[in-house]
Amino acid sequence: MSETQSSPAKSTLLQLSSSDAYQRWRLLKDRLVAHAVVVGGLGIIFAIVLIFFYLLYVVFPLLLPAHAEAVSQYDAPEPALGGTVFLSMEEQNEVGVRFTDAGKAIFFAVADGRVIKTNDLPVPAGVQVVSYAHGGVDKGVIVYGLSDGRALVVKHDYKLSYPGGKRLITPSISYPMGAEPIVIDGNGQALSKITVKVGADQSSFLAKTADNRLLLVSLSKKESMFDDEVSWERTEAMLDMIGADVDFMLLDKELRNLYVASSTGDLAVVDISDKSQPVIKHKLTVLQHGVQITSMEFLNGDISVLIGDSSGELAQWTIVRDKQNRYSVQKLRSFKVGDASVVTINPEQRRKGLLVADASGNIGIYNTTAERELIKAQVVNGKPVAATLSPRANALLMQAGDGKIQYWKVENEHPEVSWSSLWGKVWYESYSEPAYIWQSSAASNDFEPKMSLTPLVFGTLKASFYAMLVAIPLALFGAIYTGYFMAPGIRQYVKPGIEIMGALPTVILGFLAGLWLAPFVEMHLTAIFALLMIVPLGVMVFAYYWQMLPKTYRNKIPDGWDALVLIPVIIVSSWLAFVFSPYIETWCFGGDLRTWMRTEFGIGYDQRNTLVVGLAMGFAVIPMVFSIAEDAIFSVPKHLSTGSLALGATPWQTLSKVVILTASPGIFSAVMIGLGRAVGETMIVLMATGNTPVMDISIFQGLRTLSANIAVEMPESEVDSTHYRVLFLAALVLFMFTFIVNSLAELIRQNLRQKYSSL
Repeated sequence: MSETQSSPAKSTLLQLSSSDAYQRWRLLKDRLVAHAVVVGGLGIIFAIVLIFFYLLYVVFPLLLPAHAEAVSQYDAPEPALGGTVFLSMEEQNEVGVRFTDAGKAIFFAVADGRVIKTNDLPVPAGVQVVSYAHGGVDKGVIVYGLSDGRALVVKHDYKLSYPGGKRLITPSISYPMGAEPIVIDGNGQALSKITVKVGADQSSFLAKTADNRLLLVSLSKKESMFDDEVSWERTEAMLDMIGADVDFMLLDKELRNLYVASSTGDLAVVDISDKSQPVIKHKLTVLQHGVQITSMEFLNGDISVLIGDSSGELAQWTIVRDKQNRYSVQKLRSFKVGDASVVTINPEQRRKGLLVADASGNIGIYNTTAERELIKAQVVNGKPVAATLSPRANALLMQAGDGKIQYWKVENEHPEVSWSSLWGKVWYESYSEPAYIWQSSAASNDFEPKMSLTPLVFGTLKASFYAMLVAIPLALFGAIYTGYFMAPGIRQYVKPGIEIMGALPTVILGFLAGLWLAPFVEMHLTAIFALLMIVPLGVMVFAYYWQMLPKTYRNKIPDGWDALVLIPVIIVSSWLAFVFSPYIETWCFGGDLRTWMRTEFGIGYDQRNTLVVGLAMGFAVIPMVFSIAEDAIFSVPKHLSTGSLALGATPWQTLSKVVILTASPGIFSAVMIGLGRAVGETMIVLMATGNTPVMDISIFQGLRTLSANIAVEMPESEVDSTHYRVLFLAALVLFMFTFIVNSLAELIRQNLRQKYSSL
């Protein structure tokens, strides 16, 4: 029996491939892979859309308008105990207090007016309350000016406890300067106007007497070294230089300045750093003729003064210092409350906001930094007697002339945000002019948040521009040479070598840029710029003499290996740049380029600056741009280039007229992807720029980018706070920027692809 007959015939590959089972299995694999690709693509799209909507979800509350609504109305508690001179409430909005002109303090339930506790203040018998003022709404201090020239300082406190697991707020009255009234005027004249600031070690009173004298009395605490006895050192000063026409008085919390104003609009700022010898710093008229001041109050922080007038306008004034170190009082902004005169101004205790009420019963809630009118509503009919905002600014109390108290809830979570505060110039307190500033937090509630995204966007674009300025020429010219001119034998090493640069972690690049490159550039700044001149000059000189060599020598270098000859030339030229840079610096720049720039042009130099970022981030972007562009150039069909050469075109003509045009969609994609990489870079700019959010076009100054700002501040931000949401807004801006740029890039790429597809 033959071998053919004894063993079964084996299936050939053609027979196997034509079998039904194999075809079904292959089709099944095709379907599975096709579905996997579709699911993966849709998953990526879904993830991107989900990121967008999550960012929008966090940012959206910033866009919601503020609003207020009435909760309850009731009669002022214990009306027989006197008229209301001051209203306040604690931060839980459960307990309020009403101070009366009869020297009583009535604590009541904010929700319904139920009396909780009544305190008789130690006003001496036979003495009348003549004036009153608060010593800072956040301190809970009230001062009564008495008819015998004395003053009584009172403070309302609230103790929070949880007996049986239920919250209990216990109000109390204390006397920070003692229960005995303090003598302000030794002559016993009534204190027709008074204000006070109480500190831990020093307190000051400013009072106007019935005979029109203006007295400044300061008390400094002195403690004995041998016992616990406390005494007060008294300093008095008479402010004769101001005159008798004083209707409004304010003392700042630092006890450095006092502000006095007349109803006619004359404002004086007095320096009281030396309590015994006050000096007038500024004197000016803040209102037009025929308009009168009707209310004056400090904004939170006691840096700005809020002045309301009879025309219904509220203005913010503050002391600013100009570039010549001269101080002046400037009007920052104003708000129009209504047509009736401003009656009361109540600043927020923790933000730069305020509640204003006019004589017709209208209220307005404003934020000065954002220059926003947040709420305007009619709360009472007629002129209000007193009004107050809660410490959290989420509720208000207002008493009308008919004795009714209105209790309103306020929703106003993010008043600091507006289009102007995010993108426009804002005139901040103590600044000489409007500016773009990012400074989101500080140690106290007196701080004015500065959340302009403009310097962050500027820093992002600036860093990306200089990074691409470094990366694009090197990456594209390298890709053109590697993909078109370089021999395959050397290309197989050069291309992977450059691409592996992209595997370097950016945190390592940032570390090297911050700790090594920045000091190196600072030390050899002249050499860095000399490189830009000496290296090209050296290459051109070498190319000239190379052409002068006999062909027998030149032909020894195979086509595509020419770049190896230039390596020693570039190394030697670079070495010469560093060798000659000290002499160039001495001959041209007086021995120090940085000092020369500062002296001649006013250009400062920061060690961690945009130049360092451009070099480091350009190095990080080069591999990506090079790889994509080189693939596009190398993938140009050979029949196009060979056909062009066969028709008599030179290699350079073929490159410029055929190869680059055909590869232009890929080259453009490489550039745009590199730009997206640069815009989103975090670690390099975080470690190499100094993170200074300044808007300076100079390449020698630092910057802060959107991504670096998010990385720095997100861990420290309070969840759901304005700062937190603005950081998410910065992320949304970065997302939208990259999305729009990439979408436009894809449209342009498709257009280029269609345009040159016929080549």
